[in-house]
Amino acid sequence: MKSILIVVYFSIVGINVVNINYADATLNEINIESSFSLINDTKDKISIHTGTGFVSLNKGSKTSIGCNVGKEVRWANEGKKGDVIFKITADMCGKTLKLSELMK
Repeated sequence: MKSILIVVYFSIVGINVVNINYADATLNEINIESSFSLINDTKDKISIHTGTGFVSLNKGSKTSIGCNVGKEVRWANEGKKGDVIFKITADMCGKTLKLSELMK
């Protein structure tokens, strides 16, 4: 009788261990690029807020922005956030984008 109870106990514990390992394995499937590049292809030097900090870009210069989907990239003026230029979307990740195309 004791041996049957021991077998049933370890069967239940074994099933739970398999379920825990399966749940852990499925949490790590998403792999998104962590940043994208933004080129200032306008005629002027500009200042922007990237969602995490302020950046000044000379004409023709490039910066890397973290791909935090949903964050807003805004104009910046004297260290203060301005109007929204664009929101970061998942399809931007890993790409090089031109500011003039995002301003439309």
